[in-house]
Amino acid sequence: MEHTDDAAGASGIPPSGSADDAIALLRDGYAYGTRRFRRLGTDAFRTRLLGRPTVVMRGREASSVFGDHRRMSRSGAIPRSVMHLLQDEGSVQSLEGPAHHHRKAVFLHLLDDDGAARLADASRSAWEAAAQRASGRTISLYDLAVDVLTRAALDWIGLHPDATDVDRLGGALAEMVDAAPALGPRNWGARLRRRRVERWAASLVRDARAGTLRAPAGSPLAAMAELRDHDGTQPSPEVAAVELINLLRPIVAVARYLLFAAHALERHPEWVDRVQSDPEARGRFVQEVRRFYPFFPVAAGTVEVPFSWRGHRFQPGSRVILDLYATNHHPSSWTDPDRFDPDRFLTWLPDPDTLVPQGAGDAASGHRCPGEGATIALIDRFLTVASAEPRLYIVPPQDLRISLRRLPALPEDRLLVTLR
Repeated sequence: MEHTDDAAGASGIPPSGSADDAIALLRDGYAYGTRRFRRLGTDAFRTRLLGRPTVVMRGREASSVFGDHRRMSRSGAIPRSVMHLLQDEGSVQSLEGPAHHHRKAVFLHLLDDDGAARLADASRSAWEAAAQRASGRTISLYDLAVDVLTRAALDWIGLHPDATDVDRLGGALAEMVDAAPALGPRNWGARLRRRRVERWAASLVRDARAGTLRAPAGSPLAAMAELRDHDGTQPSPEVAAVELINLLRPIVAVARYLLFAAHALERHPEWVDRVQSDPEARGRFVQEVRRFYPFFPVAAGTVEVPFSWRGHRFQPGSRVILDLYATNHHPSSWTDPDRFDPDRFLTWLPDPDTLVPQGAGDAASGHRCPGEGATIALIDRFLTVASAEPRLYIVPPQDLRISLRRLPALPEDRLLVTLR
């Protein structure tokens, strides 16, 4: 049962000053939290979002609180319109307790260092093939990255890309992310496309279980077909299909990071040679891309057990939002946070409570994406391709601005490139 707001003055966390901030969040985008943190002089404030009492917070201490799985779960924290596009019913994020940890362990195994390396290798091959197909054309690098990552993801899970309509699948997977914050017809249309993908994925699971589709041993497709829950029961093909999509969709979502990495190279050409010749410099560049650019704006959680923080009593069922973008730009954690500077990582090792582009806490037990290592590997592999001589592409004149009001963010012209 949801709690109501504390009486005025009863909480050490100040109110935002608005009756409901849902419209302000959509209007301000990634800057929503930062503007209120600055105005209120705080790292946490209380508000309502679509009528539901919510605490919005940022910073290292807030990340530590949010990432504690004993206090916070992800179940029921986001609107159903978002949940149905990004996770859906029966997914790992909708589970709690032993069921959640057992299911998440499957993802962590598939996305371990070896799995991430295989995915990155598949992406490099896909980039090389894409460069040949699109040679001489001027196209959106985002659209090209969606195509490349869809092909790499299919190869990685154990399917030959030529056996699938890559354009249709990639477009649907990308739209699940792009339309998640939208309301009305656009969100409904993306959910309809998702249902088609779910039917396709469920047919793969059924065929793999029946033996009419050969899923390579140890492949993610085989793992989803053979999936067992913590009590030994086998989920329905529909639930296994949801989890198969929860492998594919986040891989395609990395297209935004690849676009941001290319944007950073264009804005900071002095890094091109360093990225190509020095793996350690490339690693710092990847981390700064993840810190600096707007990816996931926030992570939402639901309080599991009562606890107090900053003089505020958090009750079970109440919602908490960790502002990921504001935490990655917090002036107390980062020197000159609005400047792109990969060399800041020369003397600063990534802190899981400070660098939070894909959630907070430990990946195994906290609220952090199990695919973070794969994301880093995919960006790293793209940079080796994009910075090599001769260059993969040239960037014609265009609008390279990135609006923080757009959720999720992309450069204005989606970064047009001419393939060599």
